[in-house]
Amino acid sequence: MPNLEEAIRERAYHLWIAGGQPEGQADIYWLNAQREILTTSVESPGTNAAAAAPPDTGPVATKAGKKARVARSGKSRIRAA
Repeated sequence: MPNLEEAIRERAYHLWIAGGQPEGQADIYWLNAQREILTTSVESPGTNAAAAAPPDTGPVATKAGKKARVARSGKSRIRAA
């Protein structure tokens, strides 16, 4: 895909706008956009992934990104007994 980074950046921006423009969560929106663009490009090769990206998923996208952020931090949650 030509200019994959630009397609991801544009999709992340649209997800961020749809998510209410929260501060400090750029990595969440970037990862969700990256997943969408790459999934779309694998499912339908030869098409413009930015134009064929799935519609905004709202809070669902944020939850998936939050899990990714927790996993990357190397910290695990400890539950009180």
